[in-house]
Amino acid sequence: MYSLPVDEAREFLDRHPEIENIDLLISDISGIQRGKRIPRENLEKAYENGINLPGSVFALDIAGNTIEETGLGLSSGDSDQVCRPIPGTLMAAPWLRNGKQGQLLMNMRDDKDGPFFADPRNQLQKQVDILADMGLTAVVALELEFYLVDRERDDLGMVQPPCSPLTGERASESQLYSIGELDEYADFLDEIQTAARIQQLPLDTALKECAPGQFEINLIHLDDVMKACDSAVLLKRLIKGVALRHGFDATFMAKPYGDEAGNGMHAHMSLVDQHGNNVFAAQDENPLGTETLRHAIGGLLELMPASMALFAPNLNSYRRFQQGLYVPMAPTWGFDNRSVAIRIPSGPNEARRLEHRVAGADVNPYLLLATLLASVIHGITHQVSPGEPVTGNAYDQFEPSLTNSWPEALTLLEESEALAHAFSERFLKVFIAGRRAEREAAMQIISRLEYDWYLRNI
Repeated sequence: MYSLPVDEAREFLDRHPEIENIDLLISDISGIQRGKRIPRENLEKAYENGINLPGSVFALDIAGNTIEETGLGLSSGDSDQVCRPIPGTLMAAPWLRNGKQGQLLMNMRDDKDGPFFADPRNQLQKQVDILADMGLTAVVALELEFYLVDRERDDLGMVQPPCSPLTGERASESQLYSIGELDEYADFLDEIQTAARIQQLPLDTALKECAPGQFEINLIHLDDVMKACDSAVLLKRLIKGVALRHGFDATFMAKPYGDEAGNGMHAHMSLVDQHGNNVFAAQDENPLGTETLRHAIGGLLELMPASMALFAPNLNSYRRFQQGLYVPMAPTWGFDNRSVAIRIPSGPNEARRLEHRVAGADVNPYLLLATLLASVIHGITHQVSPGEPVTGNAYDQFEPSLTNSWPEALTLLEESEALAHAFSERFLKVFIAGRRAEREAAMQIISRLEYDWYLRNI
């Protein structure tokens, strides 16, 4: 039975008499926050009884339209499901309504109060439970890249970098790791840090990334995968909200600019046993790690081609996969090598971990980690060999083999027995039907490029 800590609601309301409303949030298939806003006096009731939302919230496309092909819309009666609070996620949202707003993550349940199959968070919990049955716990950390963009478009209607709050000059240079750029946006970054502290989000570092207006904020590694993923979801909402307060838009779009670096979401992962020992770290301090590490990498590489639709879930996602921009183009691995898909960072033996570098920042974080855990479980269970690590530039040694075609990615996912076993065919039907319908809608839009190239020339 789902735990309902009603005392959590009462204590929150006592601590925050200024809070007038609370947003009850649930992440849809695309990772967009949906839900309801309730007045403070209804919070305890939401804890006691939950709230109703239709299961079709997981059948929505990026524009919020119901995709009937998922089977969750009118064909099923578009029935309601109960959503219940996720303990520990009730927090003030200080950037909203002058600090008078709170927020709470919810989880959708089925008619027997079990996990509703189409909720991506429940898919992640399933993989966490399987790993626990193996006597293992994942320790994970996520890195989130994003762009700040001007809220006004340029003369051609395209997005453009922001103007510095300090100098008024429009960003035009990469300035990777620039402390000066961090200083220019210090007020924005400071408010993120303050709000994150209030929300108890485990922020680690902030850095200037390698394109105009691009930044990265990292979360500290946690041995609670569900909390780590909840933190990433809440951090994305926080960053976008604080950006608006400072006159910018923050976007986690995979490729806002065709000629600049894309936004990725890198995931760091290790596994610990029931005694807290890192099973990726060799007892003899062999820098190559353990067989368990190799098998985990093997599983990630073997299922990577079929996982691309989950790592790159929309039309824009595939524009990120371009040669030479630190985006993996083939299922490769290596030690302290940023040209490969699975990197084993340098560092002390006890901190041995892998870094997955494929997914874009537009990925649903729950589905990203669910896919990674399922792949690791597959690799360990079947003792999959990863082959030899890559030394040197992987782009020069391997032809691109990870698809940059959205339709092909969906077909590869649909044909994967391993991922159907991990997620269930029922869930994949919902995911794939939604993405295919979204692609069909996108194909009806004629781009400016097509007019420029073909209107008069053909």
